[in-house]
Amino acid sequence: MVISLKQQENQFRNEKKSAHAQRLLQLQLESLLGLMEHGSVQDQTASTFSLADEDHTLANAVRFTLNQDPRVTFCGYSIPHPADACVNIRVQTTGDPASEVLKDGCQDLMLKCQHVRSSFDQAVADFKKSSSS
Repeated sequence: MVISLKQQENQFRNEKKSAHAQRLLQLQLESLLGLMEHGSVQDQTASTFSLADEDHTLANAVRFTLNQDPRVTFCGYSIPHPADACVNIRVQTTGDPASEVLKDGCQDLMLKCQHVRSSFDQAVADFKKSSSS
């Protein structure tokens, strides 16, 4: 199959846009979570992430979601001190970078939350409809 120069340029632009969009999503996620990674440059499969202004609510949900991922060998969290609004999440993987696995887990968690929200909204609408009859 022969690809024209124009098709190659378009493919390159689309890949570049996709990589740019992924980087923007990562930056948005990091800024949203106040994320700081503590890990080794040599071994990216194990890292600890500090989330500012968070508590057990988010940390336990992220831990639960990540532990369902087959790429995760260990995931746990700790709160260094009850007076600190900070959570440390430790992620160890089978080979993929821990930061990517965390990002995927957060995206899965967002999808689950959206599903719960839409199910709840639908149930409320159904209830209101049946109550008015």
